[in-house]
Amino acid sequence: MSTLGVGLIGCGNISTIYLQNMASFHGLTLVACADMRAEAAEAQAKLFNIEALSIDALLARPDIHIVVNLTTPNAHFPVSLAALKAGKHVFGEKPITVNAEDAATLVAEATARGLKIGCAPDTFLGGGGQTARALVDSGAVGTILSGTCHLMSHGMEHWHPDPTFFFKPGGGPILDMAPYYLAALINLIGPVASVQARASTGFAERIVTAAGPMTGKAITVETPTTVMALLHFESGADIQFTMSWDVWKHSHPPIELYGTKGSLRVPDPNFFGGAVEYTEAGGDWITVDTDTKPFGKPNWRSPNWAPTMPSRANYRCLGIAELASSVLHGTPQRASGALAAHALEAMQAMLTAGQTGETLHLTSRLDRPAPLTAAEAAALWAGPAF
Repeated sequence: MSTLGVGLIGCGNISTIYLQNMASFHGLTLVACADMRAEAAEAQAKLFNIEALSIDALLARPDIHIVVNLTTPNAHFPVSLAALKAGKHVFGEKPITVNAEDAATLVAEATARGLKIGCAPDTFLGGGGQTARALVDSGAVGTILSGTCHLMSHGMEHWHPDPTFFFKPGGGPILDMAPYYLAALINLIGPVASVQARASTGFAERIVTAAGPMTGKAITVETPTTVMALLHFESGADIQFTMSWDVWKHSHPPIELYGTKGSLRVPDPNFFGGAVEYTEAGGDWITVDTDTKPFGKPNWRSPNWAPTMPSRANYRCLGIAELASSVLHGTPQRASGALAAHALEAMQAMLTAGQTGETLHLTSRLDRPAPLTAAEAAALWAGPAF
């Protein structure tokens, strides 16, 4: 077998980029999609010339080997568990589940059945994350001692047609956006050891201004929208970690790390590319362009922007292709369920510590994922040359 059949469950906003990108990766054959809303599945099936099925029918198909779970966060656990029990490999959107115990259950279930489970984000495998990784591994900035991470905006109500779930339990900036930053940090400096945090809710309700069925309607906020944490890593590094949807404007870089020989700026981990900057001791910032690196070349523009040349690298499906390669060829799996479960334990610890003021120690253990070499990246990619 040279390719694995893929079935996608959950045909919301994010599904389009997955369905669009899948043909550009080796080892994947898109077969069908499903959604609780039959009309949503039928629309995507028509657009991408695949079958629209019920969820049960998709899980029963023998020509589907990987289930891509793009449902809302509260459905991640039952859908992924059902797929594993149906004998399918699973790749899910982040977070892997909304509860760390459930995440551990999925990882254990996959292992017991001899199946693979992976989870977004896979952005750390892109040109930006891997260029930063090469600088860290080469010793260019020395041992990482400390750093900062900032994701700050005023939420999703200004662009998402129905942002309700972002402000309910299972949503919030930690479960929605922290996975990108934690995966990037784990890629660079390894697993988290302990967490301290404070959490708050800046606005009791949000008014939707984006065009769509919710325009002008109020959403009651039921989850923290600002979390400020101190993460202590097993490597010894301490990272100040701030996620907020209560900020109109700021000037913080997404990730800035401070080493014994210099400093490192890592591009927005929500995307695959972007410029990496570092210093030699206290010298000027040196910029490393990643546009020519594997999975760093801009290939996408937001549909909300005016027509322009692509300005972002968006290679979603890379983690699915990596999972397929692991199944077919025994290659390393980096965007793994184990990484996602460890990140979720850290996120859950932030939310808990944010309310209690405790210092919480993580119990899960994780090896730092292997770097993705240029040769390995080329073996996954079936699209135009980088």
